[in-house]
Amino acid sequence: MAKIGPTSFKYVLKAKFTVDSLVDKPDVIGAVFGQTEGLLGEELDLREAQKNGKIGRINVESTSSNGKTTGEIILPTSLDIAETALIGAAIETIDRIGPSKAKVTVSGIEDVRVSKREYIMNKALQLLNESLKNSAVDTTELLQKLYDEVRQKELIEYGTEKLPAGPEINDSDDIIVVEGRADVLNMLKHGFPNIIGMNGTNIPKTVIDLSRKKTVTLFVDGDRGGDMIINAFMQMGHADFIAKAPNGTEVEELSKKEINQALRGKIPAEEYEAGSPRREQSAERVERVQSQPNRQPVDIPQEVKEKSLSLINEIIGTRGAFLVNDKFEIVGKIPYKEVEAAILNIEDIFMIVLDGVITDEIAKSAEQSEVKYVIGSRVSGSSSTVKLASYEDIGYTYR
Repeated sequence: MAKIGPTSFKYVLKAKFTVDSLVDKPDVIGAVFGQTEGLLGEELDLREAQKNGKIGRINVESTSSNGKTTGEIILPTSLDIAETALIGAAIETIDRIGPSKAKVTVSGIEDVRVSKREYIMNKALQLLNESLKNSAVDTTELLQKLYDEVRQKELIEYGTEKLPAGPEINDSDDIIVVEGRADVLNMLKHGFPNIIGMNGTNIPKTVIDLSRKKTVTLFVDGDRGGDMIINAFMQMGHADFIAKAPNGTEVEELSKKEINQALRGKIPAEEYEAGSPRREQSAERVERVQSQPNRQPVDIPQEVKEKSLSLINEIIGTRGAFLVNDKFEIVGKIPYKEVEAAILNIEDIFMIVLDGVITDEIAKSAEQSEVKYVIGSRVSGSSSTVKLASYEDIGYTYR
């Protein structure tokens, strides 16, 4: 049987059970394998999944009293969250363990990576406190080193080429592709976990494959090398958006504010045709978007501004959109590219906060659904009934 190493766990499924008789651990494990067999097809059959290293060794903890047995089933997996949830649902169908009736209830699915990051931070803080007690140090510098170290721990190696990447590169529908390891580390430092580096000017097959399954923003240095990478990428892979660092700078050098400004100024890839006159026009547009937009600020009530600020901060970098009711409660989060259709199919939307440009199409859909406010990184559409506001109109400051 193939064994799954602890470092490859992504989730741990936990389920409580109660049996109306005294049973042993083998009875429980036998029920898990036997009564789930054939429920989820060959790909998620527990025996096959364990042979292929997709699930780890099942652990059972139990106690017996008054003629009954209670306990917990612990099952580690390297599957994604949806597949793990399906296995959990299948385990809940178990109705007998050994010779007796049983009830199994999934108590939760733990993300192992979150636990690891919490352990890293707690241990680092412990070491920091010990260091502060034992010596006089520059705490600002020490905290920065600590923060950098935590981000370094989040760096993973992805794909056959072992590319530097962030921990959410698999789970996120929207990813940012940068040039190299130093760029990835800087993006992680500033809170962008959906990041992957190409390790040079050649476009790795892993990145090409990802570009055909996910929404990709290609984020390159502000130099000729960055232009060359854009040309190569557009010939071999699929980019949805292009973002560039300011002229003469590299992604690894940028502050969080500069990164946010560059990503806010990204343009659709089809508008950046390598080798055509429109390329220069698109580059000028990036610079124009990064500066103050040439439009009159819209009048927004103070309450709306205050409620919007935290939503803007949360949505930036996700390439998504919040749908908000008139109590300023989030009623849904959807990908940016689905906003236009979603508005027409969901009722009672008071406000929409986007990580992206407010287009004419989005504005018209908002009008039809009687939305009051749409807030985005930039306004390119218009409306006579909906108030369209940029982040600057709200008073948001990039950090």
